[in-house]
Amino acid sequence: MKPFQYLRPKTVSEAVSMALDNPEAQYIAGGTNLIDLMKRGIASPPKLIDINHLPLKKIEHRYDRIRIGALALNSDVAQHKLVKTRQPLLAEALLAGASGQIRNMATVGGNLLQRTRCSYFYDVALPCNKRKPGSGCGAEGGINRTHAIFFNGSEVPSCIAVHPSDMCVALAALDTSVVVAGPAGERRILFKDLHRLSTKEPEMDTTLNPGELITSIEVLDNAFTGHSHYLKVRDRASYAFALVSVAAALQMDGGKIWDARLALGGVAHKPWRYWAIELMLRGQPPSEKLFREVAEHELQSARAGEHNAYKIKLTANAMIAALKIAAGIS
Repeated sequence: MKPFQYLRPKTVSEAVSMALDNPEAQYIAGGTNLIDLMKRGIASPPKLIDINHLPLKKIEHRYDRIRIGALALNSDVAQHKLVKTRQPLLAEALLAGASGQIRNMATVGGNLLQRTRCSYFYDVALPCNKRKPGSGCGAEGGINRTHAIFFNGSEVPSCIAVHPSDMCVALAALDTSVVVAGPAGERRILFKDLHRLSTKEPEMDTTLNPGELITSIEVLDNAFTGHSHYLKVRDRASYAFALVSVAAALQMDGGKIWDARLALGGVAHKPWRYWAIELMLRGQPPSEKLFREVAEHELQSARAGEHNAYKIKLTANAMIAALKIAAGIS
């Protein structure tokens, strides 16, 4: 690991000023992703801005939403009474992520900002457009078993790695905003607009501006508390990224689906939500036949590589299973 300078701001505004004055500096909290990258020589920030002492850990209900501070630990959020009762889908997704030890260190803000990556990103001897823009994508002609099957229309992707977060899949399914502090003050970003698909700038994972610091997330109250489920399919039962994951949430009344949310993980460069199938579910009585129809509709746009064609069928089956559990049908 290369030497770096350690900075410790006392306020959010001081942290933002430090980041603006030092463009190559990076914020650090739990460090579960950043320190790993620094040890491997992939990231070498000359300065680290330690934000752990800022007052950004509170979890509270305000008006019509839960507000979760960016420094709240993943384990604390997953076990918090407000989250478990009002947003059980989020609690379930958090408990599916990483290991207990990592959840005890990782923060909500860090979870949002972890790099979209794959094994080719970690191997500095191989080309990777995300690590070194313009060098090529090693996964395109290599082993791409775990890689993406959904892309931005017909655009040729410059990176086919998949977003690794479980928490973010649940947040994509819910009505979430990300609160950010920056040089122009505070702003809110709709969660769907925070992460980027693989474009001409694969090294850019989010839409944050220079110096901006995530201070909290806000999740609106909803009617999904009794009918939601997070399903994660992975190679190992513990501590593995999802091959495919599904966050399913339904509003049920009178034996029909009145509202629906569905987001996928492990299949795209960012948490994937396909809004059209949510409309297909509304007003319909739940059934395996219906869920299979909407799954097949979504998978029409999937494009597999040489080694990950299995993901198309796996995704469809995972969607059907998650929706059945959320709906309470066998």
